[in-house]
Amino acid sequence: MDRAIASAASVRGTTAPNPWVGAVLLSGTGELFDGATQPAGGLHAERVALDAAGKAAQGATLVTTLEPCCHTGRTDPCVDYIIAAGIVRVVVGLTDPDPRVTGAGISALRDSGIEVIEGAQRQAVADQLEPYLHHRTTGRPWVVLKMALTLDGRTAAPDSSSQWITSEEARHDGQLLRARCDSVLVGAGTVRVDDPLLTVRDVPGSDPQRIVLGRAPDDAAIHPCWQMQGELEAMLDQMGEAGVVDLLVEGGASVAAEFHRKGLVNEYVMYFAPAFMGGDDGRPVFANAGSATMSDLWRGELRDIRRVGVDLRIEVRPTGGN
Repeated sequence: MDRAIASAASVRGTTAPNPWVGAVLLSGTGELFDGATQPAGGLHAERVALDAAGKAAQGATLVTTLEPCCHTGRTDPCVDYIIAAGIVRVVVGLTDPDPRVTGAGISALRDSGIEVIEGAQRQAVADQLEPYLHHRTTGRPWVVLKMALTLDGRTAAPDSSSQWITSEEARHDGQLLRARCDSVLVGAGTVRVDDPLLTVRDVPGSDPQRIVLGRAPDDAAIHPCWQMQGELEAMLDQMGEAGVVDLLVEGGASVAAEFHRKGLVNEYVMYFAPAFMGGDDGRPVFANAGSATMSDLWRGELRDIRRVGVDLRIEVRPTGGN
């Protein structure tokens, strides 16, 4: 399963609205054939591994991180190809919560006489597919809030300049995070001040769908983009229906504050530079008033902390999850 998980990781951010799945086929002679989900409309991981194996699939074992699909979408059901290929055993990491599947794929395999082993490295697979599982169970994208800031909590100077707070290494790591997500969102104010491209640069991966809260100037570099207005909850529902699974929110302070205060952030990624603005007139992470008293502090769960270049990368989750 480790090999299948690694294959899945290699295509994260390229498969939405489908999950990033990895598969490994072990032939009767000990040969290994890998598969990973292709971009939407392409083959699923199981089909890629089966096609790579060809006749060697007869009598083989197939390992897959997620339950094979049993419904017709842009592609035919994977279970049909698994059965036709003569696979004798399928090892599954996790049952697919998609209501079109939810155990039906496993049942179809067993009904055809194929041995199915469930729950192989279940937690590792669940951790890898956390945004997808969230999307399928809530109908909304997994929201990641990413900010770069000084040690005294400032994201920009009083003159609105913000390039660059963090080091090149931290910005490279931020590009990897952007490449992991299928959509990236900023407020119209950020577009007017910074005119960002929000593309993936200097790392493997596809450009995310760009989303602006509000209206972007006609000549903004962010075009083409979605321009959305209204209540965040309704917009997240709309994004989820459109197939957005992994949403990266990159600012600015007003947008970050609204997502945070409404409890809509699933994952916080903060890059702290060893620098101080040295005053209270720089731009904060969150706009407007915060907690009025210490008892009202928002407290999260520290998931990861590591050095990136000269900076510190901290990942925090809401206590109990969102």
